Amino acid sequence: MKPDHSTENPWTSLDSKPVYSNPWISVREEQVINPGGGQGIYGIVSMKNKAIGIVPVDEEGNTWLVGQYRYPLKEYSWEIPMGGGPVEQDVLESAKRELKEETGFTAEEWTMIARLHTSNSVTDEEGFVFLAEELTAGETEFEETEDIKIWKLPLSEAVRMVMDNEITDAISVAGLLKAEKILLSRRPK
Repeated sequence: MKPDHSTENPWTSLDSKPVYSNPWISVREEQVINPGGGQGIYGIVSMKNKAIGIVPVDEEGNTWLVGQYRYPLKEYSWEIPMGGGPVEQDVLESAKRELKEETGFTAEEWTMIARLHTSNSVTDEEGFVFLAEELTAGETEFEETEDIKIWKLPLSEAVRMVMDNEITDAISVAGLLKAEKILLSRRPK
C-alpha cells in the first residue's frame, strides 16, 4: 500500500531575491521557514532550458556515447547524447536536434522513456530522455563550445559502464538503464 503523504508545501517563503543570471541559469536566494519551524536561507538554481537526453539504439543493439571534458567536474565524462532545449520548444524537437548535432543521426522511431529532475534539492531542472531507433547516419553539427568524441558500443556494454560507475552523469544513468529494460521487455518470452 502506498503511504499517504500530504502534497501541501510545509515551507514558508518570506522573501526571494535574484542573485545571478546568465543565458543558461538564474540563481535566487530565498528566506524561508523550514518544515521544522526554523528560519534560514535556501538557494535555488533555475535552468532556462529543459535537459534533453537521447539513447540511440540500432537494430544490432548498439548505442552511441559522447565523451567530453566537463569543466565543473574537472574530469572527462562519457554520456548519452544530450543538451538543452528551450522551455517553450517541444521536447521531442529538441531531442531530434541534439541527436543530429552530436552524432549526425536522425531517427524514425522516438519513445520518451523518462521524465526526471536532476538534483531537486537545489535546482528545478526538468529532464527528458528519449529512445531513438531506426537510425540513419549523417554529419554532426557540433556547437562552438563542444569538443566531443563519439563511441559506438553495445548497449549492454554502456549499461555495464553504468553499473561499474564509469558513467556517472545522472541523465545518462537513468536513460541507459531504462532503455535496456524497455528493449528487453519487447523481446518475445
